[in-house]
Amino acid sequence: MTRRAFTSMLAAAPLAAQSGLRKLKDIVIYSDELYYSAFPSIIRRRDGELIVAFRRAPNRRLMGEKAATHTDPNSYCVLVRSRDGGETWTREPELISAHPWGGSQDPCLIQLRDGSILCASYLWTWLDRKAGAKSQATEERDQYVFQGGYLMRSEDGGRSWRGPIYPPPLPGRDVRNGFGKPLPVYNRGAMCQGRDGRLCWAVAYPKPAPRQTDVHLMISSDRGDTWQYACVVATDEKVVFNETSLYETPKGDLVAFLRTAAFDDHTVVARSRDGGRSFEPWQDAGWQGHPHHAVRLEDNRVFLIYGYRHPPYGIRARILDAECTDFATAPEFVLRDDGGNGDLGYPWAVALPGRRILAVYYFNQNDGLRHIAGTFLAY
Repeated sequence: MTRRAFTSMLAAAPLAAQSGLRKLKDIVIYSDELYYSAFPSIIRRRDGELIVAFRRAPNRRLMGEKAATHTDPNSYCVLVRSRDGGETWTREPELISAHPWGGSQDPCLIQLRDGSILCASYLWTWLDRKAGAKSQATEERDQYVFQGGYLMRSEDGGRSWRGPIYPPPLPGRDVRNGFGKPLPVYNRGAMCQGRDGRLCWAVAYPKPAPRQTDVHLMISSDRGDTWQYACVVATDEKVVFNETSLYETPKGDLVAFLRTAAFDDHTVVARSRDGGRSFEPWQDAGWQGHPHHAVRLEDNRVFLIYGYRHPPYGIRARILDAECTDFATAPEFVLRDDGGNGDLGYPWAVALPGRRILAVYYFNQNDGLRHIAGTFLAY
């Protein structure tokens, strides 16, 4: 551990103790030198089985490429399982989606109250420009074009999947995919099934300014088969908003935890008190980290976890009150500070019996192999 990391840990220790969190151990969930594994999510089935989904792509460093990237024509959404509370995991991943036009990204799982599972992803398509390939996409990045979001559904515990289900574009924005069609909405972050059964999804969408996005609320009353536009979650002339997770409080407030750009990587929070018809102006949480995931604990407090892509690189969390009102003052807890660089994070968590938590994330040490890791905590 570096001197800076050690000093940071000592300074944070009194505050961490206030949260009641206690780290138990770190684990490796999936690692294979042939693959770049990243962007996990986790759910707990009714029978106790844990499912972790993640994006797996070839580790192209093995063939001489210098850097690992987040776009690849052979990136797929896969999953592994644990039947013993996360102690051991299946070795060979099961396929969720290998989209014929892409590179699928960031599989985000939600288990609905009827036991079915929905997985949201989005797509980058590779173009062979040397062969004359062209696209009509509004957003392009190097040799890739952005195709927007899609969803997959499972009715049998993730053994088989139906889809893709394409959500609609955002009303009033003329944004196109590679085929010149309106771009489906998309996001990396947790959906929320409200007490009324509706699915709420905070989606990012391009603005007229290049490489800028804001966030809007979409709602589904039929388990994600169709979606209707609800309202703006957060928009700003200067601050960029994107990867967002939603959480419904016991009182019924809908709380959005948003990643930002052009805002010193500060987390911001937006709240709806009227069932998603409108959101109050966003608030600066005052601290750095992204993206986020929020989990209700046995005592109704909220475990909020996020990646920390600044030295010392790692994973951090806070425990908020039941209504998420103390996000600016809740003490920070450091789960990991031994990351090799900023290419890590994207944590997701699940509450386990016995006042325990399992957090999952992707990680690297010394800029080494990107893999899916986890941390057990008690509270």
